[in-house]
Amino acid sequence: MKRILLTTILISFFLHQGISQTKEEIKAQKEALEGEISAKKDTLSRIEGDIANLQGQVDALPGWHIGGNGTLGINISKFKNWFQKEIPNSDGGAIGITVNGFANYDDPKQYWRTAAALNLGWVKFDDQDDPNDDDSYRQATDIFNIASLYGRKLSKTLAATALIEYRSSILNDFNDPGYLDLGIGATWEPAKNLFIVVHPLNANIIFSEGESVYESTMGAKIVVDYSQKFKNGISFKSNLSSFLSYEDSNRSNWTWTNSFSYTLWKNIGIGLEAGLRGNKQETLDYEINVVGDDGATFDTIDNELQSYFLAGISYKF
Repeated sequence: MKRILLTTILISFFLHQGISQTKEEIKAQKEALEGEISAKKDTLSRIEGDIANLQGQVDALPGWHIGGNGTLGINISKFKNWFQKEIPNSDGGAIGITVNGFANYDDPKQYWRTAAALNLGWVKFDDQDDPNDDDSYRQATDIFNIASLYGRKLSKTLAATALIEYRSSILNDFNDPGYLDLGIGATWEPAKNLFIVVHPLNANIIFSEGESVYESTMGAKIVVDYSQKFKNGISFKSNLSSFLSYEDSNRSNWTWTNSFSYTLWKNIGIGLEAGLRGNKQETLDYEINVVGDDGATFDTIDNELQSYFLAGISYKF
């Protein structure tokens, strides 16, 4: 009996030692792999930094640089016998698309920057219990803008510039109204990726059909544009374009757009775009031709802030 007990104790001891040794060996292997991963992460971070620096050098080289991004937002819903809603049986949806592109040229003596933006959106709401309602997708957003700035460098931060900018809608009432700015002045670049355009001589030409409240005037054009790309895949761009009429402040207008994107995989990520606009001529035109207030004037209307917002999947190209 004693021999059996002693044998059992010895076997248990050696088994325990073997298991403990195996466990320590596995832990050691795990720690070694974790160390390799950490070292590779440091190497990867260094390589990404080198790539970013090289890209910065490429961007600084004379010549053309072309690129852009787009955002697609989709929201689709369907309800059946959802009696908590006022309309229990309905289909709804919203689709939004934004595309922003640029083509920039730069050399030691001059530069030429061209940017275009397109924003389209559709919405739908179908009351399935009402056979007479409109169940089609209707236009919600329709914005088109293109601007081209030429500059002759006077110093590292200052240039004599000429700007042409056009903005209108594409799908509905193209060029009615359409805004064309033509101006000359100077552009200041106080920091990288930031430029401020000040053109004291600018013609704001407005195209419209039939009798209209729109009027072309002379004034000053001011544009502030900032863009930035970060190493973690985040990109941001902000653009403020304004016209200050010399003849009548009611003829002034401004548009401010902001876009944000975060790359998750390759060139695909999430995007966000928002815009604000102040334009009293558009407000007056809406009151007269849509609301039907024929007696409306600049003095009787409120210049309500216009805005739009789009979030969805983004793609860089």
